[in-house]
Amino acid sequence: MSNTSAQLQIELPHYKLFGRGKVRDIYEVNEYLLIIATDRISAFDFILGSAIPQKGIILTQMSLFWFQMMQDLVPNHLVTADVSQFPEPLPEFKTLLERRSMLVKRAQPFPVECVARGYLSGSGWKEYQRKQSVCGISLPSGLKESSELPEPIFTPATKAVSGHDENISLESMSQLIGRETTSRLREYTLKIYARARDYARSRGIIIADTKFEFGFYDGNIILIDEVMTPDSSRFWPSNDYAPGRPQKSFDKQFVRDYLEEIRWNKQAPAPSLPDWVAEATKKKYLEAFELLTGSKLQE
Repeated sequence: MSNTSAQLQIELPHYKLFGRGKVRDIYEVNEYLLIIATDRISAFDFILGSAIPQKGIILTQMSLFWFQMMQDLVPNHLVTADVSQFPEPLPEFKTLLERRSMLVKRAQPFPVECVARGYLSGSGWKEYQRKQSVCGISLPSGLKESSELPEPIFTPATKAVSGHDENISLESMSQLIGRETTSRLREYTLKIYARARDYARSRGIIIADTKFEFGFYDGNIILIDEVMTPDSSRFWPSNDYAPGRPQKSFDKQFVRDYLEEIRWNKQAPAPSLPDWVAEATKKKYLEAFELLTGSKLQE
């Protein structure tokens, strides 16, 4: 099977499945975990019936790019993404694993999503209209949809296995994981976001918001999961940015818009996507990757 074929699910014989998320299949490999990004796509908390070719490769390569850029700010879970360096017999599965998998340290994840918001969009815009706040954080009056915030804010959420993540207060987060750890995760989140936001601006992309996951490993907090991909972030083209309206995006908003147009009731079974929607979505992901990394994705 070629790397350009869509991969909905990846089975590895002889390895125990550790978990299967909306996009990733995770296997236990000795003391490590093997994270494989499939080409599945979810919307409105449902995995859709069709895949986006190469999506998992794009997500993995973009995460590796950011891991390298941020490693002086916070250590991460990456051991290697070179399949030839994976324990035997994994290199035999090179065709399946190459460029879409990472061997990582087995950290203990914190039970929170760490969200950084630099712009007023999505659920934040809806709350601002009602309460002039986002996740309980008061904001100045007069902001518009997609306005840049006076400064980025940290808005944690509980991680939902299924369904929507739920925004929580800093106090609630402190009760879950402790005040000191909460403070450190907030600091890491805002530092990573600030560096990425400034870099992305120089490449023609606005990172409106993004979410991170952290874990505890060998006595240290480390960055885990994926980092600033179109699946975990809102990416907007800066040359079309104008506050006061929704923005064009490089993320899966295109898929959400299509599902709204066909008036899907957001109940199972989730629909499949027409080829033209899948291909257009792939192009958006690719464009974001190429703008941010300055390199073409190998076919």
